[in-house]
Amino acid sequence: MTNNPPSLTSIDATVKMLYELIAIVRPGNLGEVKEIAQTVGSLVLRNGGVVRGLDNWGVFSLPRPVSVHQMKHTHGHYFVMRYDSSTTVHQNLRTTLRLEPRMIRSAHVKLGDGKLSTLSSFGEPKWRTQGSEA
Repeated sequence: MTNNPPSLTSIDATVKMLYELIAIVRPGNLGEVKEIAQTVGSLVLRNGGVVRGLDNWGVFSLPRPVSVHQMKHTHGHYFVMRYDSSTTVHQNLRTTLRLEPRMIRSAHVKLGDGKLSTLSSFGEPKWRTQGSEA
């Protein structure tokens, strides 16, 4: 009897990467922001990902007026989410947010190279807010 190595089909070969999402939702209703954050988080979790953090930044002025979904926006409600997921789940998440009419804009950043040693060096995000010193 020979010991053959397991085939690729029997191993979960899905590589998970750490991503950071910065989302801007139309302001005015905190319930909408919570609903979008919950939708995004559940999409990640249902597909085997991990939500590492969720921060509500609140309402800020946009750097310039933005027209999206036939509306012009000058302010937006920001939230940030860090999550681990496969690239397929990440693409599905981007598509979901792009089609969401309550979204103004979203930015997605891949953090690190997927290696555990690199990912362990990321701590809490250090944000510089209005009135805080560097």
